[in-house]
Amino acid sequence: MTTSMAAGRLDLPRRCGDRPSTREHNPHQQLSQIAPVELQEELWSRMSALDDVLLGHSGVSLPDTRAVHLRPTMAQGPDEAYLAGTEFAHLHGHGDGSLHMCLPKDVVAQAVRQGWAEPHPMARQGYLPGTLVMVYGPRDRAELDVVWQLVRISHGFARHAATA
Repeated sequence: MTTSMAAGRLDLPRRCGDRPSTREHNPHQQLSQIAPVELQEELWSRMSALDDVLLGHSGVSLPDTRAVHLRPTMAQGPDEAYLAGTEFAHLHGHGDGSLHMCLPKDVVAQAVRQGWAEPHPMARQGYLPGTLVMVYGPRDRAELDVVWQLVRISHGFARHAATA
């Protein structure tokens, strides 16, 4: 399972198997197919090393959630690139292992279609932007690479102003 970005085009593979069970209301959590803790920690290590990020608590999630925030001077993305303030993604606690992040709408469509993500319930209801999704926690190293690619896209979305 590989992913590629050729000429700016995202080509996500299909995620194997059924989608995990998730809570259909807040707190929006992944309830099955939980990512192994080792993969969660490797993902967090990668997230922590992204350029211009500040690590901290989430402004919108449970206390065991770890969030990445852009340095305010680097937060040049559109409003719909952030969960709260300059928080663009967060990793839920070990008992969950999924992430919430904001992605460009075309990436949201592909991630949902290919089985990697689902819209946040509040986004489905129109209360939050359609850019907000839950990305399922990685079950193996190949899935870790796909999830990592989505995190990097979220990071770029938050850092860069949209071009017309």
